[in-house]
Amino acid sequence: MTSTDTFIELSERRSAHNYHPLPIVIHEAQGAWVTDVEGRRFLDCLSGYSSLNFGHGNPKIVGAAQEQLAKLTLTSRAFFHDQFAAFAAGLGDLTGKDMVLPMNTGAEAVETAIKVARKWGYEVKGVAPEQANIIVMEDNFHGRTTTIISFSTDPDAHDGFGPYTPGFTVVKYGSVEAIREAVDANTVAVLLEPIQGEAGVLVPPDGYLTQVRELCTAENILMIADEIQSGLGRTGDTFACDHEGVVPDIYVLGKALGGGVVPVSAITANEDVLGVIKPGQHGSTFGGNPLACAVANAVIEILNTGEYQARAKELGAVLHERLRGLIGRGVVTVRGRGLWAGVDIDPSLATGREISKALMRRGVLAKDTHGSTIRLAPPIVVSEEDLLWAVDQLADALAEFAK
Repeated sequence: MTSTDTFIELSERRSAHNYHPLPIVIHEAQGAWVTDVEGRRFLDCLSGYSSLNFGHGNPKIVGAAQEQLAKLTLTSRAFFHDQFAAFAAGLGDLTGKDMVLPMNTGAEAVETAIKVARKWGYEVKGVAPEQANIIVMEDNFHGRTTTIISFSTDPDAHDGFGPYTPGFTVVKYGSVEAIREAVDANTVAVLLEPIQGEAGVLVPPDGYLTQVRELCTAENILMIADEIQSGLGRTGDTFACDHEGVVPDIYVLGKALGGGVVPVSAITANEDVLGVIKPGQHGSTFGGNPLACAVANAVIEILNTGEYQARAKELGAVLHERLRGLIGRGVVTVRGRGLWAGVDIDPSLATGREISKALMRRGVLAKDTHGSTIRLAPPIVVSEEDLLWAVDQLADALAEFAK
């Protein structure tokens, strides 16, 4: 047995099977490349589901973490600490919002946005107690908590975990009319992903976000944008909503906010929304801890330069042009924006997992979703040469199955 086989066998025997990993054991990483326990190198084209937008071992982010680790890691929010003010102000300025509420994971941030929207509905909009309703989208992915999976349309995420949390109306993604028809006097918010990542990098029709924004304003309901995967440079803008110049009432952020070093999430909103939360009504022991804030502050500084957003836009154009050249050669459709692509494989040729494994054999790491789709989201630090090489490996893998 190789060290890879031994590790996988023990992991599978002693851990819950809530994931189905590819058979690789990663040992170290730098930039866009990882190395396994046997010394083989692979180009990371998943980036921890966009948690590693700025690359593995980014020196600015790791340096901030190392410096903070030596000084202070946790106080709880019972006290102030010297990294918090810069975090709150910096993230507020980045999103153009007055206030920030930090948490740890993306799911916690989504739960926080749901709680804030409901409380705002009762205290500001005047919705009757216990009647608040939030409109959500088909094929959404916002996390794995009981409340969040209550409005999932994915059977794997949803089924078998009831009873479910009420207060959500599911409508078709990309249809403003579907949202309009669902709005009633008890509607407090519309929650959506500007681009649906887990569903296969689904980009809504042009103008959709603008029309949702206009509808929410007209109906006095909150627009909540889950930018956990789509935000922080991935699509070629700071936020995917920026593509249409749309500013939601609540941003939900996570993943890349922690730079691939520690879990950091937050929601941001103006005081007329986030001000409904008072002491004791919401919190987290680790939310906004000194280490998390120091790391996030480094991420915010990186984003403020605009360098990564421009690079994602430029390299994204290269990626999508090259991927579109594979349509008809085993690829059915290519979707996405910036350095983010959903590639639908001809199901008569191979499954997404089969293609992902074939890519792994060629030194490229990607992951399948929903059967015949693979997602590509390399770190924004990837070189153009490496990016094109990765697409060449996809072409070669497709050709293998076409024989």
